[in-house]
Amino acid sequence: MDPKLQPVSISGRPAPLPGGTDSLTAERNRVLRNTYWLLALSLLPVVGGAWLGMQLNFVSFFMAAPIMTPLVMFGAMIGMLFVVTLLRNSAWGVAALLGFTFVSGVFLTPILSVAAGLRNGGQLVALAGGMTAAIFFAMATIATVTKRDFSFMGKFLFIGLVLVIVAALANLFFQVPALSLTISSIAVLLFSAYLLYDVSRIVNGGETNYVMATLGIFLSLYNIFVSLLHLLMAFSGQRD
Repeated sequence: MDPKLQPVSISGRPAPLPGGTDSLTAERNRVLRNTYWLLALSLLPVVGGAWLGMQLNFVSFFMAAPIMTPLVMFGAMIGMLFVVTLLRNSAWGVAALLGFTFVSGVFLTPILSVAAGLRNGGQLVALAGGMTAAIFFAMATIATVTKRDFSFMGKFLFIGLVLVIVAALANLFFQVPALSLTISSIAVLLFSAYLLYDVSRIVNGGETNYVMATLGIFLSLYNIFVSLLHLLMAFSGQRD
C-alpha cells in the first residue's frame, strides 16, 4: 500500500479503513438499536388498538361469525404486511408498521375478552406478557452475545410456519380443543426460534432494514403472547 494512503494511527492502533470491519459493526449496531426503539414504539398502538377493540365490542363480530371473522382478520393482516413491505424503504414504512400494530391490537380483542371473563384473567394476561418478554430477552441475548449465524434455520422455520398456519386454518372448521392447544404449544417454540433467527440476522448483517427487522420481531412476539395466553387460560383459567 502507498504510505500516503495508510490509515492514521491513534495510540499505536491503525485507524479503520472506510468500509472496514469497524464501520460494518457500527452499521449493524445502528440497525439493531433502531429496531429496538421502533419495536418499543410499536407496542403503544397495540395497546391502543386493543382498548379500542374492547370499547367497540369487536368480539361480537367474532361470535357472530366464528369462522369468517378469523379468515377476514388473517386476510387483513396479510394485506397490511404487504403494504409495510412495499413501503419499507421510505418514511411511510414506519407509519405503515405502526398502523399494522394498531390493527393487530384490535385483533387481540377476542382472546382478551375471554380472559376478561376469568377471575384471574388479568393475572394471566400479565403472566403471558412477562413470559413473552423473558423469551425475547433470552433469545436476543443469545443471538447478540454469541454472534452465531442462525440463518441456516430459515428454511426449517418457514416450513414449520406454513404447517402451523395450515393447521390453524383447518382447526377453524374442525374445532378440536386438543389440536388447538397443540398448535399453540408448537407456535411458542416456533416463534421463539424465529426471534433467535431474526435478531441473529441483524447482528450478522443479514437484515439491514430496521422496519422489516422490527416487523419480524413484532410478529414473533405477538404470536408468542397469544399462544401463551391461550395455554395459560386453558390450564390455569378460573371461571366464576
